[in-house]
Amino acid sequence: MNDKETFRTKVFKITSQIPKGQTLTYKQVAIQAGNPKSARAVGAILKTNFDPEIPCHRVIKSDGQLGGYNRGSERKLQILTDEKAI
Repeated sequence: MNDKETFRTKVFKITSQIPKGQTLTYKQVAIQAGNPKSARAVGAILKTNFDPEIPCHRVIKSDGQLGGYNRGSERKLQILTDEKAI
């Protein structure tokens, strides 16, 4: 990632690279995007995602809880279960 990318762009890029069957935490995404204290910002950014190429459902809370999902928590649980990520 180059320095000119915005934090938002970095978050989407990192999230789009999470393989099926795996998850990252909001904090892990924030760290990889270069701002370790911005886990909440990661959540706010992913809340705005409606691109099916960016699997934001694969980002979960550090305590293992699912966290939010703009298509509903039940849908997030269903997708992650189907992908054998949880």
